[in-house]
Amino acid sequence: MIDSSKYFDRDVSWLSFNRRVLMEAANTSVPLYERIKFLAIYSSNLDEFFRVRVAALRSIVDIDKKKINKRFTIKPKRLLQEVLDEVNLQQEEFGRIKKEMILPELKKNKIILYRNEPIIKEHKRAVEHYFKSKILSYLQPVIMTGEKSKAPYLDNRALYFAIFLEDKITGVVDYAHLNIPTNHLGRFVELPKTNDYFYYIAIDDIIRENLGFLFPNHMVKGCYSIKLNRDADLNIEDEYSGDLVKKIRKQIDKRNLGVPSRFLYDTTMPKELLEFLVKKFELEEDDLVPGGRYHNMYDLFNLQNPLKPVLENEYLEPITKACLEESPSVFNAIDQEDVMLHFPYHNYDYVLRFFNEAALDANVEEIKVTFYRIAPESFISNALISAANNGKHVTVFVEIKARFDEENNLKWAEKMERAGIKIIYSIPGLKVHAKVGLVCRRQMDGAIKRYGFFGTGNFNEKTATIYADEALLTCNSEMTEELDNVFEYLYKKEEVPHFNHLLVSQFNITDRLTAMIDQEIRHAMAGKKGLIILKLNNLQDDVMIDKLYEASQAGVKIELIIRAICCLRPGIKGLSENITVRRIVDRYLEHSRVFYFYNDGAENLYQGSADWMKRNLYRRIEVVFPVYKEGPKREIMKMLELQLKDNTKACLINEHLQNVLVENGESEIQAQVDFYTWLKAEESMSINEPGKIPLQ
Repeated sequence: MIDSSKYFDRDVSWLSFNRRVLMEAANTSVPLYERIKFLAIYSSNLDEFFRVRVAALRSIVDIDKKKINKRFTIKPKRLLQEVLDEVNLQQEEFGRIKKEMILPELKKNKIILYRNEPIIKEHKRAVEHYFKSKILSYLQPVIMTGEKSKAPYLDNRALYFAIFLEDKITGVVDYAHLNIPTNHLGRFVELPKTNDYFYYIAIDDIIRENLGFLFPNHMVKGCYSIKLNRDADLNIEDEYSGDLVKKIRKQIDKRNLGVPSRFLYDTTMPKELLEFLVKKFELEEDDLVPGGRYHNMYDLFNLQNPLKPVLENEYLEPITKACLEESPSVFNAIDQEDVMLHFPYHNYDYVLRFFNEAALDANVEEIKVTFYRIAPESFISNALISAANNGKHVTVFVEIKARFDEENNLKWAEKMERAGIKIIYSIPGLKVHAKVGLVCRRQMDGAIKRYGFFGTGNFNEKTATIYADEALLTCNSEMTEELDNVFEYLYKKEEVPHFNHLLVSQFNITDRLTAMIDQEIRHAMAGKKGLIILKLNNLQDDVMIDKLYEASQAGVKIELIIRAICCLRPGIKGLSENITVRRIVDRYLEHSRVFYFYNDGAENLYQGSADWMKRNLYRRIEVVFPVYKEGPKREIMKMLELQLKDNTKACLINEHLQNVLVENGESEIQAQVDFYTWLKAEESMSINEPGKIPLQ
């Protein structure tokens, strides 16, 4: 078993990240509707956690412990209990924040969200009308008692009521099941404004108000919310043979049929009704998770704000990039200099321009792209279809094993294929997580020049507005030639390429990263400055963690900015006392990865798609790229500087896995907002000042 004194468990560590999200919901300095969004994010995160991680953990508990114990810092059964205990504590905190902070604050702003309270007479008629005209056609009440009654099927993540009934004539007790059709109608309904107050109500409560209409022969003794999470993992990570597309299509259809991973129920439910449901739905005791009156709180994303834009973050207008605006084409601009784009700070339209211009440029002959998560309405995919229609050779690698995006990716792959694009589907046993594109353009002298797009985030216009990512546009011949080699490998899977500039999982990434850590160790042991800064979403691989421990013990200063999972334990004397771990949760989801090594002042700086998890380093194709040019390098270093100084949205992770807020200094620094301000000022000057920004 892995030594728990050296490493945090990955699932427990992830829960500490979700607790950090909950902290933002409780932060009174955050605008009210942003805090409501953090409640929704927390709930959405937790829902997926149960569908995937808890479902997997439950399965592991049931198999031969001797075969799997070595993978965990804690025995699986004990770990599962620790996870469930922490979730229960967080759910209590969630309820407290909502009840004691959010709802009163809404009321203070003359916004009422009905929550377990009588509906005022001014709204009675509107509620009844909405029920009978909209909701009623979707309802499917089912009496579950009786020898011949069958248990209705509970869809994954859907909302239902379990209803305690008593026959008005015989007094016989019946139990009923009723769906709550949020998938058809949405969750919240706006009611008429009354006494200068705005009113909203969940359709759950509209249904509760009209239960007598559905069960006219019964007295309704109680109505309780229930919800079932099912194992939603397709279990196709390690498929090595057969038709992957056919297998995934088949599995998508079965996703809603997975085994239970969480049965969420209202804690006020009578014991006899709960026992009835457990038997009726063939649940295990471990499936049961107590909850409140309302489930699926990620629906709070859709709670209307009648005072918009008041009570929300100030909108940050996307910044224009002077070098791209002033150039007749994107490719002419890249000919002059490498271009670094920071999303969502910069306008994502530049990415669309890159592909749109490639589609129409008569000199472009070939386009190659990897897709991991395609936007539902993808402008980039449409641009590639246009390129194919214009006679260009377009090849697209589509990862159809991207969890929860399999169906959308397949849809777009088939649409592009019909347009004549060469589609390469998933590699069996391997995910392609790289976010790269390549445009091959014929020059005046007849030579082919390559233009590379190296990104940290998906080609996805939707997530680009809320994920903080970077993209490098370059025509560096050595980097783009190596990128072409990556594509050749993906297409032909024959000759193993060699890379001098790019770090590519499956080939050289761990060796090169280890060599750069060793380089810092040698400098520190020689009495020189040793410094490593890593910005990752997740840090889990024990081999790389051990290497960081070794560097810490040699005197290398290591600054980690880890958004979610961090299995490294900082601050342990004699092991990790030179390592600090920060976590930043703010208006955007921190998603970019940055690897910085001081190298005695020569500075090695890389970015890419790879986290330091076993899946990213050993079981995927990831592309990490160097940042060579002074302008882009300066921008990344400024971002790191601000994030390491953030005293507003940053937490330090201590040796007990607690989120400890960074103490305020002389002036407040909010890295995301301050970086936006810095970028905007830089662009307004249309120049990059020479020199480096020192890290404090």
